[in-house]
Amino acid sequence: MSATISNSHSLASMSISAQSKLANTAPAKNTELEKKDILRGEAKKLTQKAEQDLTNKEKIQVQRLKSRDQEVKAHEQAHLSAAGTIAVSGARFTYTTGPNGLRYAVGGEVRIDTSPVVGDPAATINKADAIRRAALAPAKPSAQDQQVANQATSMSEQARVELIKQNQEEEIEEEIESAEAEDDSTADTEPSDSNSDTATPISAPIEAVAISGTLINIAV
Repeated sequence: MSATISNSHSLASMSISAQSKLANTAPAKNTELEKKDILRGEAKKLTQKAEQDLTNKEKIQVQRLKSRDQEVKAHEQAHLSAAGTIAVSGARFTYTTGPNGLRYAVGGEVRIDTSPVVGDPAATINKADAIRRAALAPAKPSAQDQQVANQATSMSEQARVELIKQNQEEEIEEEIESAEAEDDSTADTEPSDSNSDTATPISAPIEAVAISGTLINIAV
C-alpha cells in the first residue's frame, strides 16, 4: 500500500513540475514572437519612411528593381520546375541594393546536368529533350537559355545517329546468327555417305556443287 501511495505522490510531483516548466516556457515563447512582430513592424515602418524620402527618380528605380526581382525569380523557378531530376542545384540569385536599402534579385541561375547517358543513346535522347524543355521553360528564354537548348538538340541528333548504328549492328548480328543456325540445320538433315549405298558415282559431285552453291549464297 505504501508503495502505491509513494508512486502516486511521485507522479503528482512530476506532473506539478512539468506544469511549472510549461508555465515558464510559454511566456518565453510568447515574448520571442512579440519581439519578432515588433521588429517586423519597425522594419516595415523604416522601409515606408525610406521610400517616402526618395526622390521621384529613386522611386522609379525602386519600382524597376521590384519588377526585375519578380521577373528573375519567376524565370529561375520555371527552369527549376521543368528540370526535375536533372537539376543539380536550386535557384541561385545575385542581388543589388536599391536606394531604399532593400536587396533585389537582378540575376539568377539553375544548374542542370547536361551530360549524355554513356552507352545508352535512347536514354540520351530522352535526357536531351528534358534539357531543352528546362532551358526553354521561362516565358522569355535568355540568350544563354537558347544556347543550352541548341546544345541539347545537337546532343539528341548525335544520339540518334548512334542509336541507328547500334540497331544496324544488332540486325547484322541477328542475320549472322540466323544464317549459322540455318547452316547447322542443313548439315544435320543431309544423308551421310555411309547410308547412300545406291548412289551413283556421278550424283555425288552434283550434290557437292549444290551444297557449295548454297554456302556461297548464304555468305552473300
